[in-house]
Amino acid sequence: MNEYLRFALVTFPAVFFIMDPLGLLPIFMAITASDTPEKRRDTARRATLLAFGLMTFFTLFGSFVFKLFGISMSALKVAGGILLLMTSTDMLRAQPSRTRSSPEETHESEAKEDVAVVPLAMPLLAGPGSIATAMVLAARGPHWSYAIPVVASIAVTCLVAYLLLRAAARLTRLLGTTGLAVLERIMGLLLAAIAVQFVADGVKTIMQR
Repeated sequence: MNEYLRFALVTFPAVFFIMDPLGLLPIFMAITASDTPEKRRDTARRATLLAFGLMTFFTLFGSFVFKLFGISMSALKVAGGILLLMTSTDMLRAQPSRTRSSPEETHESEAKEDVAVVPLAMPLLAGPGSIATAMVLAARGPHWSYAIPVVASIAVTCLVAYLLLRAAARLTRLLGTTGLAVLERIMGLLLAAIAVQFVADGVKTIMQR
């Protein structure tokens, strides 16, 4: 039980930091600048619900998909760790991560009528790094029940993301550019440590074969 509790406590920050709802605030404000408050709330709701659905699907069934292609979980741990490390490096520099969305994609989305699906839900919230992290976390436990804390962490993160996006304009004014950058760097440092642990676990398993 203590091991399960420790796993649950590690899972939430890993999921929260890689989905990074705080880092989404400036992008959300930019691509919904011409929208009414009501439309912004609706966009935030649909984006977070879809992100939850995508993340939950890959958490529960992603390993079966990878097995079809002959990809081992050890390889996924290393790949996921590298993606996390790339994302954390950008967060430490308070820059938008290109592993989530490129500037070209963000610019193109500003002209779209509906941005809830692309780019908000995918790839900004449920991007490659987020999906890989959820799958690796779910596979770390010896029993299927270890997927429960992962799904719960995704649900809580998506709820927080929805609340943050609803209050995006006020939070941006309150924290300012400097405040958001400081929070990004703190989360980036913690995410870097998690990334290194993922890579170390994957390499250790591969070397033991």
